[in-house]
Amino acid sequence: MMSQAADGSESVAATSRSKLTPEREQEFFDAVLDQVRECGYEAVTMEGIAASTRCSKSTLYRQWKTKPQFVVAALRSRRQARLTGIDTGSLAEDLREAARATGRWSTNDTKLLQALGHAVTGDQDLALALREAIVTPEIEALRDILRRGVERGEIACDHPALEYIPAQMFGVIRARPVVDGEYADEEYLVRFVEAAVLPALGLT
Repeated sequence: MMSQAADGSESVAATSRSKLTPEREQEFFDAVLDQVRECGYEAVTMEGIAASTRCSKSTLYRQWKTKPQFVVAALRSRRQARLTGIDTGSLAEDLREAARATGRWSTNDTKLLQALGHAVTGDQDLALALREAIVTPEIEALRDILRRGVERGEIACDHPALEYIPAQMFGVIRARPVVDGEYADEEYLVRFVEAAVLPALGLT
């Protein structure tokens, strides 16, 4: 077990003798991504994360060396295709369900994209990790939904709108805060699917 310093943080001696548990590591990852969302990437420091998670700075530096490496690791820890498993047997309903599911986490993802927007232009690893964590899994899941619709015969494989739907869905989530000053929630995204996505595919 890690010993505690006088201020309640984990001592350097203790952390040097033991590895972080997966739960403790995830606590660090959650803390750094929360601070990126709330304060912006540039304002986040290893010292601030250490204070918020009650550990020594050396614990963080020993594990991740630099802030960019720490944020990259945090992003990669959350890679998951959250739309996987949506298969109602109907392409229209799958897209509605994808909109509902996306609306449940789109605010957090959009804040993270906004907060990292400038930093990723100068850091390829950070840009790749952000894409792997937030962009690629959802785009691939939407393409799978569309592919199943084609396989069921609901839409032709050469329908011209097919290739644009993932970008259309992803784009409206990122654009709404700029256009309307509000994040895209479940209700907004379902209305968007009904008004723009389904008509583009010739579905009702």
